[in-house]
Parts: sequence; structure tokens; C-alpha cells
Amino acid sequence: MKKFVTDQADGLRRLMAGNPGRLVAVLASDPADVEGVARNLVAALVQQGQEVLLLDERRGLQSTPVRRQGRLVMVHAVLDGDGTLSPLAAQADHVVVVLRANASSIKASYVCIKKLHHAHALQRLRVLVNGVTDAAEAQRILANLAQTGSRYLALALEPAGWVRADPLLAQAQRLNLAVVEAFKSSPAAVDFRQIASDLLQWPQPPARSRPPSGSANAAACHDARPVLAMH
Repeated sequence: MKKFVTDQADGLRRLMAGNPGRLVAVLASDPADVEGVARNLVAALVQQGQEVLLLDERRGLQSTPVRRQGRLVMVHAVLDGDGTLSPLAAQADHVVVVLRANASSIKASYVCIKKLHHAHALQRLRVLVNGVTDAAEAQRILANLAQTGSRYLALALEPAGWVRADPLLAQAQRLNLAVVEAFKSSPAAVDFRQIASDLLQWPQPPARSRPPSGSANAAACHDARPVLAMH
């Protein structure tokens, strides 16, 4: 099911076949918080019959705008110091900020959201809460963030979903597998599959509301490399 892509040109050529796809940028105030989330979302999407390409901006290769016809492209995005997205991530149909269910992560994530909002004049983005005790805790965090974003930034912070704390996540990582592959009935696997299913139903935004890519700081961002194709 997995094919590691070592040739960047070949990976990007695969974006150009079939019907129009979509691009989702996933990021966090701490980029380490994104890796497991992105991998599990990709695996869950593949289980639902999607063809997905995962791009990692930490790899340091030249990033250029891509045509993503025929598949879903997920970008593990990295912001520069001003909160600017790379030219690749700035094409995203949806921007998802991942945070953990603790005060320090929530605070740092809100600072990240503010920077994103000011750098790209975003009108909306999505928030995913990782490591929650239960749905009630996640809903409380998401509701508080939505209220704060609306009141102080005039920004719609929409829920992307939540993932419950689950010791099987670490066990799956030791096996070098996504939890949705290794432990299909675990709480985290159930949550990732729900997020993936919801993601496919997110409405495509009008082109004018996507993050603009013309910022002078965009060229300074980390660049992307195709690291994993799953189909």
C-alpha cells in the first residue's frame, strides 16, 4: 500500500492525472506534533479509497506551485518566523492547525493562528485537537478557540475534529505503522477515520478565500518534497 517516492519530478507528475483534487496544509506551532497526525490521516484516507500524496516541507528541497489533479495532496507545512506559509502550502484549499489538549499548546497555537491570519488575511481555518480525554474536552477547547478567533480576529476557526489520547499510538509508531493500520479498533484509529471521512466532505472554498501566495516572505519558507505516496 505504501510507495516511497524518491524522484520529486515523478511524484509531482502523478498529480496531473484524473479529475481535480484538493490540497490540505497541516501545521502546528511545534512541527513535531504534525507528523503522526498527517501519517494517520493519510492512511485513513487510503482506507477510504482515496489516492493521497504526502509532502513534507521539512525536507528542504525547492517548492513550487503544483497541479493536484486526480488526488488529495496533504502538505506537512512549516511556517517561517512571521507565520508565512510556503508558496506550496499557500495554495491549500484548507489549512489545519494541530494542537494538543494542554494550556501551553493551546496558547502557542493561538499565537500561530494570529500570525497566519495577519500574514495571509485568512478568513477561516480548521483546528484539530490531539490527545484529548474525551469528546467533551475537545468540544470545549474548540468552542473556546472559535469564540476567541471570532471576537478578536474576525476569523472563523472551524473544527477539524479530535483524537483521543491512546497508548496504542506509541505502540504503532514503534512498529513503524499508522495506528489505523496496526490497531484498527483503537480509540485513536476510530477518531482518525472519522476526521478523514469528514475531511472529504469539507466544502471547497471559493478561490478568492484561499491563502494568497504573493507575500514577500513566502520564498523564505522551508520547501517541500514528496515523501510518501499511498494508494
